[in-house]
Amino acid sequence: MGFFIELIGYNGMIAVIGISVFMFAFKYSRGIFDWIEKQTIGTRVYIMEKLELLFINIPPEKVTNMLLGLAFGLGTVLFILFALTGFWIVAFIFFVIGVFVGFKIPKPVIDFMVEKRIKKYQGQMVDGLTLLSNGIRAGLSVPQALGMIVREMPAPISEEFNMILQQNRIGLTLEECFENLAKRVPTEDNDMFVASMNILRETGGNLAETFDTIVFVIRERIRLQQKIDTYTAQGMFQGATIFSMPFAIGAIYAASDPEAVKPLFTTPLGLIMTIVALGLDLAGGFVILKIVKIRI
Repeated sequence: MGFFIELIGYNGMIAVIGISVFMFAFKYSRGIFDWIEKQTIGTRVYIMEKLELLFINIPPEKVTNMLLGLAFGLGTVLFILFALTGFWIVAFIFFVIGVFVGFKIPKPVIDFMVEKRIKKYQGQMVDGLTLLSNGIRAGLSVPQALGMIVREMPAPISEEFNMILQQNRIGLTLEECFENLAKRVPTEDNDMFVASMNILRETGGNLAETFDTIVFVIRERIRLQQKIDTYTAQGMFQGATIFSMPFAIGAIYAASDPEAVKPLFTTPLGLIMTIVALGLDLAGGFVILKIVKIRI
């Protein structure tokens, strides 16, 4: 390898690598563009569906531009950072990794936003159902009691109940509107609320007492979940510490002795070891997260 570089020179080596990359991209261009289309159009459809659950309106073209900008922007930043050090092969490898990771980032981010909204809705259910129960006891109909919640309570529960009223105004039955609510907010407590509402509206019964019972169940579930979170907080902290230790130790070594760390990023064996170590660290962190995360 060293003889080859001496024979054609460093610039010639870069030219050979560039031509090889071009030929590879040209040969597999159809597959590459199909993958990019799947990551943009397919991910865009997924994100647009999730944005509807968040009551956020963004044009599809803007979502596509954001996906492409994030993917190739992240890849370009990584390429420039490693290219400045003179490691062009490593820079190209991290460019590909950056593009791949950039396409994968939006889904977990939008899922986190949806999950955060659902948790907030879950936390508002006790107050919302109590207000709904009091409204029904005062003689209000179900739509009127829902309207009171829309006026008195903040988002997201006010937005979700307002959507029920809007769908009911355009011709959907209340049962269908509540079924749509169960699809938008798929939690056990919400499913219990929707099922109770629809069954009692068909068969008759005391809605106020039923809502009081649901509120009691939800309150006890929240209390138990808070107790579990307290017990598992130490495990989460230990897992985060163990997960971050390799990165911290690597940063310390890189700062104190850069030459000792350089082979990990400049040699094939070093790159393989780095990628394997990163994969094992991520797998270990995922396992720890699953162990300490308890659902009730």
